[in-house]
Amino acid sequence: MNIPEILKRALNFEFLSLEEGMHLYHHASTPELMYVANELRKIQVPHGKVTWQIDRNVNTTNVCIANCKFCNFYRRPGHAESYITDIESYKQKIEETLRYGGDQLLLQGGHHPDLGLKFYTDLFRELKKLYPDVKLHALGPPEVAHVAKLENMSHYDVLKALKESGLDSLPGAGAEILNDRVRRLISKGKCGGQEWLDVMRAAHQLNIPTSATMMFGHIETIEERFEHLIWLREVQSEKPEGNYGFIAFIPWPFQDDGTLLKKVRGITNNVNGDEYIRMIALSRIMLPNIKNIQASWLTVGKQVAQICLHAGANDFGSIMIEENVVSAAGAPHRFTSNGIQESIKEAGFEPQLRTQRYEWRNVDHLEQQVIDY
Repeated sequence: MNIPEILKRALNFEFLSLEEGMHLYHHASTPELMYVANELRKIQVPHGKVTWQIDRNVNTTNVCIANCKFCNFYRRPGHAESYITDIESYKQKIEETLRYGGDQLLLQGGHHPDLGLKFYTDLFRELKKLYPDVKLHALGPPEVAHVAKLENMSHYDVLKALKESGLDSLPGAGAEILNDRVRRLISKGKCGGQEWLDVMRAAHQLNIPTSATMMFGHIETIEERFEHLIWLREVQSEKPEGNYGFIAFIPWPFQDDGTLLKKVRGITNNVNGDEYIRMIALSRIMLPNIKNIQASWLTVGKQVAQICLHAGANDFGSIMIEENVVSAAGAPHRFTSNGIQESIKEAGFEPQLRTQRYEWRNVDHLEQQVIDY
Protein backbone atom coordinates (compact mmCIF):
# COMPACT_ATOMS: atom_id res chain seq x y z
CA MET A 1 0.00 0.00 0.00
CA ASN A 2 1.15 3.52 -0.79
CA ILE A 3 1.09 5.78 2.29
CA PRO A 4 1.04 9.12 0.41
CA GLU A 5 -1.89 7.89 -1.69
CA ILE A 6 -3.83 6.73 1.36
CA LEU A 7 -3.22 10.05 3.13
CA LYS A 8 -4.27 11.96 0.02
CA ARG A 9 -7.57 10.08 0.04
CA ALA A 10 -7.95 10.83 3.75
CA LEU A 11 -7.52 14.54 3.02
CA ASN A 12 -10.46 14.22 0.62
CA PHE A 13 -12.60 12.86 3.49
CA GLU A 14 -12.82 9.41 1.92
CA PHE A 15 -13.65 6.43 4.11
CA LEU A 16 -10.45 4.44 4.46
CA SER A 17 -10.72 0.67 4.78
CA LEU A 18 -9.75 -1.28 7.87
CA GLU A 19 -6.66 -2.53 6.06
CA GLU A 20 -5.66 1.00 5.06
CA GLY A 21 -6.10 2.26 8.62
CA MET A 22 -3.98 -0.57 9.98
CA HIS A 23 -1.31 0.11 7.35
CA LEU A 24 -1.11 3.72 8.47
CA TYR A 25 -0.91 2.63 12.10
CA HIS A 26 2.00 0.28 11.42
CA HIS A 27 3.92 2.21 8.78
CA ALA A 28 3.11 5.96 8.66
CA SER A 29 5.24 8.28 10.77
CA THR A 30 3.75 10.27 13.63
CA PRO A 31 4.48 13.63 11.89
CA GLU A 32 2.69 12.38 8.74
CA LEU A 33 -0.40 11.36 10.70
CA MET A 34 -0.38 14.57 12.75
CA TYR A 35 -0.15 16.74 9.64
CA VAL A 36 -3.07 15.10 7.84
CA ALA A 37 -5.26 14.99 10.96
CA ASN A 38 -4.49 18.63 11.71
CA GLU A 39 -5.45 19.64 8.16
CA LEU A 40 -8.73 17.76 8.49
CA ARG A 41 -9.40 19.50 11.81
CA LYS A 42 -8.85 22.90 10.17
CA ILE A 43 -11.49 22.06 7.56
CA GLN A 44 -14.02 20.49 9.94
CA VAL A 45 -13.55 23.04 12.73
CA PRO A 46 -12.57 26.18 10.81
CA HIS A 47 -12.95 28.59 13.76
CA GLY A 48 -9.73 27.09 15.14
CA LYS A 49 -10.80 27.32 18.77
CA VAL A 50 -10.41 24.48 21.27
CA THR A 51 -13.57 23.83 23.22
CA TRP A 52 -13.98 22.76 26.84
CA GLN A 53 -16.78 22.26 29.31
CA ILE A 54 -17.71 22.44 32.98
CA ASP A 55 -19.76 19.55 34.24
CA ARG A 56 -19.91 17.02 37.02
CA ASN A 57 -20.00 13.24 36.93
CA VAL A 58 -22.54 12.10 39.50
CA ASN A 59 -23.10 8.40 39.99
CA THR A 60 -26.71 7.31 40.41
CA THR A 61 -25.54 4.10 42.10
CA ASN A 62 -22.39 2.06 42.48
CA VAL A 63 -24.30 -1.22 42.50
CA CYS A 64 -23.52 -3.25 39.40
CA ILE A 65 -23.78 -6.85 38.24
CA ALA A 66 -21.75 -6.41 35.03
CA ASN A 67 -18.46 -7.38 36.74
CA CYS A 68 -16.17 -5.47 34.39
CA LYS A 69 -12.56 -6.53 34.91
CA PHE A 70 -11.24 -2.96 34.56
CA CYS A 71 -13.59 -1.29 37.06
CA ASN A 72 -12.71 -0.62 40.70
CA PHE A 73 -15.78 1.53 41.27
CA TYR A 74 -18.66 -0.93 41.38
CA ARG A 75 -20.00 -2.85 44.37
CA ARG A 76 -22.13 -5.97 44.29
CA PRO A 77 -25.76 -5.81 45.48
CA GLY A 78 -25.88 -5.87 49.27
CA HIS A 79 -22.29 -4.74 49.74
CA ALA A 80 -21.71 -2.56 52.80
CA GLU A 81 -20.38 0.27 50.57
CA SER A 82 -23.21 0.12 48.03
CA TYR A 83 -25.46 3.15 47.60
CA ILE A 84 -28.16 4.82 45.55
CA THR A 85 -27.73 8.60 45.45
CA ASP A 86 -30.62 10.43 47.17
CA ILE A 87 -32.24 13.62 45.98
CA GLU A 88 -30.67 15.76 48.73
CA SER A 89 -27.23 14.70 47.52
CA TYR A 90 -28.16 15.63 43.96
CA LYS A 91 -29.34 19.04 45.10
CA GLN A 92 -26.11 19.68 46.99
CA LYS A 93 -23.96 18.58 44.03
CA ILE A 94 -26.01 20.55 41.50
CA GLU A 95 -25.93 23.74 43.59
CA GLU A 96 -22.16 23.42 43.85
CA THR A 97 -21.85 22.75 40.11
CA LEU A 98 -23.90 25.83 39.31
CA ARG A 99 -21.68 27.95 41.56
CA TYR A 100 -18.66 26.71 39.61
CA GLY A 101 -20.28 27.69 36.31
CA GLY A 102 -21.31 24.18 35.27
CA ASP A 103 -24.35 23.55 33.13
CA GLN A 104 -24.58 19.75 33.07
CA LEU A 105 -24.68 16.55 35.07
CA LEU A 106 -23.18 13.41 33.62
CA LEU A 107 -25.32 10.78 35.35
CA GLN A 108 -24.02 7.25 35.27
CA GLY A 109 -24.04 4.27 37.55
CA GLY A 110 -24.10 0.51 37.36
CA HIS A 111 -26.34 -2.30 36.20
CA HIS A 112 -28.46 -2.29 39.34
CA PRO A 113 -30.77 -5.32 39.23
CA ASP A 114 -33.64 -3.46 40.92
CA LEU A 115 -33.58 -0.06 39.20
CA GLY A 116 -35.90 -0.08 36.23
CA LEU A 117 -37.21 2.56 33.86
CA LYS A 118 -39.50 4.23 36.42
CA PHE A 119 -36.57 4.94 38.72
CA TYR A 120 -34.77 6.90 36.00
CA THR A 121 -37.79 8.70 34.56
CA ASP A 122 -38.87 9.77 38.06
CA LEU A 123 -35.33 10.94 38.85
CA PHE A 124 -34.96 12.89 35.61
CA ARG A 125 -38.34 14.58 36.05
CA GLU A 126 -37.53 15.55 39.63
CA LEU A 127 -34.14 16.99 38.66
CA LYS A 128 -35.63 18.93 35.76
CA LYS A 129 -38.41 20.26 37.99
CA LEU A 130 -35.83 21.52 40.50
CA TYR A 131 -33.23 22.69 37.95
CA PRO A 132 -34.86 23.11 34.53
CA ASP A 133 -31.74 24.63 32.94
CA VAL A 134 -29.32 21.88 33.98
CA LYS A 135 -28.62 19.45 31.15
CA LEU A 136 -28.77 15.72 31.81
CA HIS A 137 -26.08 13.80 29.91
CA ALA A 138 -27.11 10.47 31.32
CA LEU A 139 -26.69 6.72 31.34
CA GLY A 140 -25.11 5.07 28.29
CA PRO A 141 -25.91 2.22 25.89
CA PRO A 142 -25.14 -0.60 28.39
CA GLU A 143 -27.42 0.94 31.00
CA VAL A 144 -30.16 1.52 28.42
CA ALA A 145 -29.81 -2.10 27.27
CA HIS A 146 -29.94 -3.27 30.91
CA VAL A 147 -33.14 -1.31 31.59
CA ALA A 148 -34.66 -2.57 28.33
CA LYS A 149 -34.04 -6.16 29.44
CA LEU A 150 -35.48 -5.54 32.90
CA GLU A 151 -38.62 -4.01 31.38
CA ASN A 152 -38.87 -6.25 28.30
CA MET A 153 -38.96 -3.13 26.14
CA SER A 154 -37.20 -2.01 22.99
CA HIS A 155 -34.21 0.31 23.14
CA TYR A 156 -36.25 2.88 21.21
CA ASP A 157 -39.12 2.89 23.70
CA VAL A 158 -36.80 3.11 26.72
CA LEU A 159 -34.93 6.03 25.16
CA LYS A 160 -38.18 7.72 24.16
CA ALA A 161 -39.41 7.57 27.77
CA LEU A 162 -36.06 8.83 29.06
CA LYS A 163 -36.06 11.72 26.59
CA GLU A 164 -39.61 12.69 27.53
CA SER A 165 -38.62 12.72 31.21
CA GLY A 166 -35.62 15.01 30.69
CA LEU A 167 -32.69 13.18 29.09
CA ASP A 168 -30.78 15.73 27.00
CA SER A 169 -27.99 13.59 25.57
CA LEU A 170 -26.58 10.06 25.74
CA PRO A 171 -22.90 9.47 26.60
CA GLY A 172 -20.83 6.96 24.69
CA ALA A 173 -20.06 5.04 27.85
CA GLY A 174 -19.40 1.33 27.91
CA ALA A 175 -18.06 1.03 24.38
CA GLU A 176 -14.60 -0.11 25.52
CA ILE A 177 -13.77 -2.15 22.39
CA LEU A 178 -16.88 -3.17 20.47
CA ASN A 179 -15.60 -6.55 19.30
CA ASP A 180 -17.31 -9.27 21.36
CA ARG A 181 -14.14 -11.32 21.77
CA VAL A 182 -12.77 -8.48 23.86
CA ARG A 183 -16.06 -7.79 25.63
CA ARG A 184 -16.41 -11.41 26.75
CA LEU A 185 -13.02 -11.14 28.45
CA ILE A 186 -13.28 -7.71 30.08
CA SER A 187 -16.99 -6.84 30.41
CA LYS A 188 -19.00 -10.02 29.95
CA GLY A 189 -21.98 -8.70 31.90
CA LYS A 190 -22.51 -5.73 29.59
CA CYS A 191 -24.35 -5.66 26.29
CA GLY A 192 -22.48 -6.91 23.24
CA GLY A 193 -20.89 -4.55 20.76
CA GLN A 194 -23.66 -4.77 18.21
CA GLU A 195 -26.30 -4.07 20.86
CA TRP A 196 -24.28 -1.03 21.95
CA LEU A 197 -24.42 0.19 18.36
CA ASP A 198 -28.14 -0.61 18.11
CA VAL A 199 -28.87 1.55 21.18
CA MET A 200 -27.05 4.40 19.47
CA ARG A 201 -29.01 3.83 16.27
CA ALA A 202 -32.24 4.17 18.29
CA ALA A 203 -30.95 7.33 19.97
CA HIS A 204 -30.13 8.85 16.59
CA GLN A 205 -33.62 8.02 15.33
CA LEU A 206 -34.98 9.98 18.30
CA ASN A 207 -32.48 12.80 17.61
CA ILE A 208 -30.85 12.39 21.00
CA PRO A 209 -27.30 13.78 20.74
CA THR A 210 -24.70 11.14 21.54
CA SER A 211 -20.96 10.72 21.87
CA ALA A 212 -18.75 7.71 21.16
CA THR A 213 -15.76 6.40 23.07
CA MET A 214 -13.01 3.81 22.87
CA MET A 215 -10.98 2.44 25.79
CA PHE A 216 -7.90 0.84 24.31
CA GLY A 217 -4.49 -0.49 25.26
CA HIS A 218 -5.43 -3.71 27.07
CA ILE A 219 -6.22 -7.04 25.37
CA GLU A 220 -7.53 -5.82 22.02
CA THR A 221 -5.70 -6.29 18.73
CA ILE A 222 -4.92 -3.39 16.42
CA GLU A 223 -7.42 -4.84 13.97
CA GLU A 224 -10.12 -4.70 16.66
CA ARG A 225 -9.37 -1.02 17.29
CA PHE A 226 -9.92 -0.17 13.64
CA GLU A 227 -12.98 -2.40 13.44
CA HIS A 228 -14.38 -0.32 16.33
CA LEU A 229 -13.77 2.93 14.44
CA ILE A 230 -15.36 1.63 11.25
CA TRP A 231 -18.48 0.43 13.07
CA LEU A 232 -18.90 3.87 14.65
CA ARG A 233 -18.46 5.49 11.24
CA GLU A 234 -21.11 3.21 9.74
CA VAL A 235 -23.67 4.01 12.46
CA GLN A 236 -22.99 7.71 11.99
CA SER A 237 -23.63 7.31 8.26
CA GLU A 238 -27.03 5.77 8.98
CA LYS A 239 -28.40 8.60 11.13
CA PRO A 240 -31.34 10.57 9.71
CA GLU A 241 -30.22 13.65 7.85
CA GLY A 242 -30.28 16.70 10.10
CA ASN A 243 -30.18 14.67 13.33
CA TYR A 244 -27.33 15.02 15.81
CA GLY A 245 -25.83 11.53 15.75
CA PHE A 246 -22.38 11.20 17.29
CA ILE A 247 -21.32 14.74 18.18
CA ALA A 248 -17.90 13.70 19.43
CA PHE A 249 -15.45 10.82 19.73
CA ILE A 250 -13.32 10.37 22.85
CA PRO A 251 -10.61 7.68 22.94
CA TRP A 252 -8.64 7.01 26.11
CA PRO A 253 -6.12 4.43 27.28
CA PHE A 254 -7.02 1.72 29.79
CA GLN A 255 -6.24 2.75 33.37
CA ASP A 256 -4.92 -0.32 35.15
CA ASP A 257 -4.26 0.59 38.79
CA GLY A 258 -5.78 -2.06 41.06
CA THR A 259 -7.98 -3.58 38.35
CA LEU A 260 -8.70 -7.30 38.04
CA LEU A 261 -7.21 -7.22 34.55
CA LYS A 262 -3.91 -6.23 36.09
CA LYS A 263 -4.05 -8.27 39.28
CA VAL A 264 -5.32 -11.53 37.78
CA ARG A 265 -4.16 -11.45 34.17
CA GLY A 266 -1.19 -9.10 34.38
CA ILE A 267 -2.66 -6.74 31.76
CA THR A 268 -1.24 -3.24 32.10
CA ASN A 269 -1.74 0.04 30.26
CA ASN A 270 0.57 -0.30 27.26
CA VAL A 271 -0.17 3.07 25.64
CA ASN A 272 2.62 5.65 25.73
CA GLY A 273 2.28 9.29 24.74
CA ASP A 274 3.31 8.77 21.13
CA GLU A 275 0.80 5.99 20.57
CA TYR A 276 -2.00 8.04 22.09
CA ILE A 277 -1.18 10.96 19.79
CA ARG A 278 -1.15 8.57 16.81
CA MET A 279 -4.54 7.15 17.78
CA ILE A 280 -6.00 10.65 18.10
CA ALA A 281 -4.72 11.43 14.60
CA LEU A 282 -5.99 8.14 13.20
CA SER A 283 -9.37 8.75 14.84
CA ARG A 284 -9.68 12.03 12.94
CA ILE A 285 -8.55 10.28 9.73
CA MET A 286 -10.82 7.22 10.09
CA LEU A 287 -13.90 9.15 11.30
CA PRO A 288 -14.41 11.90 8.72
CA ASN A 289 -18.12 12.07 9.56
CA ILE A 290 -17.61 12.83 13.28
CA LYS A 291 -16.75 16.47 13.73
CA ASN A 292 -15.30 16.70 17.23
CA ILE A 293 -12.36 14.66 18.55
CA GLN A 294 -11.60 15.00 22.25
CA ALA A 295 -8.21 14.54 23.89
CA SER A 296 -8.48 12.76 27.23
CA TRP A 297 -6.32 14.89 29.52
CA LEU A 298 -7.77 12.97 32.49
CA THR A 299 -5.92 9.82 31.43
CA VAL A 300 -2.88 11.07 29.48
CA GLY A 301 -2.08 14.36 31.21
CA LYS A 302 -1.67 17.95 30.12
CA GLN A 303 1.41 17.74 27.88
CA VAL A 304 0.28 14.81 25.73
CA ALA A 305 -3.22 16.26 25.46
CA GLN A 306 -1.76 19.59 24.29
CA ILE A 307 0.17 17.84 21.50
CA CYS A 308 -3.05 16.10 20.49
CA LEU A 309 -4.48 19.53 19.66
CA HIS A 310 -1.96 19.58 16.79
CA ALA A 311 -2.86 16.00 15.83
CA GLY A 312 -6.56 16.32 15.03
CA ALA A 313 -8.18 16.92 18.42
CA ASN A 314 -10.25 20.07 18.81
CA ASP A 315 -11.74 19.55 22.25
CA PHE A 316 -10.22 19.34 25.74
CA GLY A 317 -13.26 17.85 27.45
CA SER A 318 -14.46 18.91 30.87
CA ILE A 319 -12.74 20.02 34.06
CA MET A 320 -14.86 17.30 35.71
CA ILE A 321 -15.76 18.77 39.08
CA GLU A 322 -16.35 15.17 40.17
CA GLU A 323 -15.28 11.91 38.51
CA ASN A 324 -15.12 8.59 40.32
CA VAL A 325 -14.93 5.70 37.87
CA VAL A 326 -11.81 6.28 35.76
CA SER A 327 -10.07 7.92 38.72
CA ALA A 328 -10.62 4.75 40.76
CA ALA A 329 -8.35 2.95 38.29
CA GLY A 330 -5.52 5.44 38.64
CA ALA A 331 -6.21 8.45 36.40
CA PRO A 332 -4.44 11.15 38.44
CA HIS A 333 -4.91 14.38 36.49
CA ARG A 334 -7.07 17.37 37.43
CA PHE A 335 -7.86 20.81 35.98
CA THR A 336 -9.42 24.05 37.22
CA SER A 337 -11.36 26.32 34.89
CA ASN A 338 -8.40 28.67 34.73
CA GLY A 339 -5.95 25.83 34.31
CA ILE A 340 -7.71 24.24 31.36
CA GLN A 341 -7.92 27.59 29.57
CA GLU A 342 -4.24 28.32 30.17
CA SER A 343 -3.28 24.87 28.90
CA ILE A 344 -5.20 25.47 25.68
CA LYS A 345 -3.55 28.88 25.25
CA GLU A 346 -0.10 27.35 25.88
CA ALA A 347 -0.77 24.96 23.02
CA GLY A 348 -1.43 27.92 20.72
CA PHE A 349 -5.22 27.93 20.61
CA GLU A 350 -8.07 30.07 21.87
CA PRO A 351 -10.20 28.32 24.51
CA GLN A 352 -13.97 28.33 24.10
CA LEU A 353 -16.39 27.20 26.79
CA ARG A 354 -19.14 25.01 25.31
CA THR A 355 -22.27 23.03 26.06
CA GLN A 356 -22.62 19.28 25.45
CA ARG A 357 -24.02 20.09 22.00
CA TYR A 358 -20.94 22.20 21.24
CA GLU A 359 -22.82 25.45 21.47
CA TRP A 360 -20.62 28.25 22.79
CA ARG A 361 -21.06 29.65 26.28
CA ASN A 362 -19.99 33.00 27.69
CA VAL A 363 -16.88 32.64 29.83
CA ASP A 364 -16.62 36.22 31.19
CA HIS A 365 -18.07 35.35 34.59
CA LEU A 366 -15.47 32.62 35.02
CA GLU A 367 -12.35 34.63 34.24
CA GLN A 368 -11.44 35.41 37.84
CA GLN A 369 -12.73 32.17 39.22
CA VAL A 370 -10.41 29.48 40.52
CA ILE A 371 -12.10 26.21 41.29
CA ASP A 372 -10.53 24.25 44.11
CA TYR A 373 -11.82 20.77 44.77
